[in-house]
Amino acid sequence: MNTLIEIIAYLIEVFGSLFLGIVLLRFLLQLVRADFYNPLSQSIAKLTNPILIPLRRIIPGMFGIDVASLILAFLLHLIIAELLAMVLFHTFVNPLALVLWVILGLLQITSYIFLICMLIVVVSSFIAPFSQHPAITLARQLIEPLLKPLQKMLPPMGGLDFSVLFLGIGIFIIQKILFAFAHGTALNPKIIIGF
Repeated sequence: MNTLIEIIAYLIEVFGSLFLGIVLLRFLLQLVRADFYNPLSQSIAKLTNPILIPLRRIIPGMFGIDVASLILAFLLHLIIAELLAMVLFHTFVNPLALVLWVILGLLQITSYIFLICMLIVVVSSFIAPFSQHPAITLARQLIEPLLKPLQKMLPPMGGLDFSVLFLGIGIFIIQKILFAFAHGTALNPKIIIGF
């Protein structure tokens, strides 16, 4: 493959997945009612507001869920996949064929976000257990709704919280299932971010 084509595909994937991750992070932060005044939350809002505010005029939220963020993430992933297909294979893919792949990719990226947040929380609990750093605070707020049910079943034993371990195992299993399901389909995985 031509080096220039590989570079262009790489740049599309890196910058596309970065912005896609920010949009998904905004959706998740709103879903768990994270601190909006956190400096990182403010930065995420400033980066996504130029696209999301006009989209929210057309697509209102439902049941406290920011539907506009979800649709933006879906459309953004679809556009990135089409651009990658065009650059790598010189053809567009039928958008209807991409729908399932895009949903799987968004779920995979969401699982990566939770794993990164878990890693931040676990490492910070050893290095700086009482830190109020904005990134650590947001990471805690993101995984807390997932940890609470596990902590009820598995209370801390001897000062150790095993719920994080079981959450990590659960997310890893979900990732394996998504990966296996995605690679069992006929579409080329190179055009889908997250796999």
